[in-house]
Amino acid sequence: MLIVGLTGGVASGKTAVSQILREEGAYLINADQIARDLVRPHTSTWNELRRVFGDGILDEAGSVHRKKLAAKVFSDPEQRNLLNQFLHPRIKEEIGRKVKEIGQKDPEAIVVIDAALLVEVGDYREMDRLIVVASTETQQIERLRNRNGVEEEEAQKVLSSQMPLEEKLKVADFIIGNEGSLEETKRRAKEVFQELRRIALQTTKANA
Repeated sequence: MLIVGLTGGVASGKTAVSQILREEGAYLINADQIARDLVRPHTSTWNELRRVFGDGILDEAGSVHRKKLAAKVFSDPEQRNLLNQFLHPRIKEEIGRKVKEIGQKDPEAIVVIDAALLVEVGDYREMDRLIVVASTETQQIERLRNRNGVEEEEAQKVLSSQMPLEEKLKVADFIIGNEGSLEETKRRAKEVFQELRRIALQTTKANA
């Protein structure tokens, strides 16, 4: 089994790349989806989140309102760190459970873990390989505005709260540029997956 981390800046195109890799045959684990599942209303994590950050982060139905929570933590580094310290161990535990489950089912699997903070929290060191998706800051701002309906100033705030892309690129094994057309991104993602297949095959042979 080959464990591959997939990361990049906010709105860099990780989702598009992860879908391409899945279509090529990778098993995909999405940390953001795990986080959404963990904070469903009336779960223990939801109760803790509500206690720590207050009812102001909830919508009328009692679900965590992600934009309200984001507005709260992106404007305050201490709050952001608190959220990461709170959610990260729970997300990591669930990722570990899913990886083990896949490994038992398919020992030769290529597992892609799509997570925004792999480099920031150091988890990339536990991966066999790391893919970083790269976009220009202008593209990221545009995608944030189109996807989340945020103003440019708020989008800038989100970007400035994150680790610079250059720092992530320094530890990348593979870089997938998402500055051009979708076809270009697909072509590069498929090339990377073929290389991952080759590595996984070599690893399997070495362990045989």
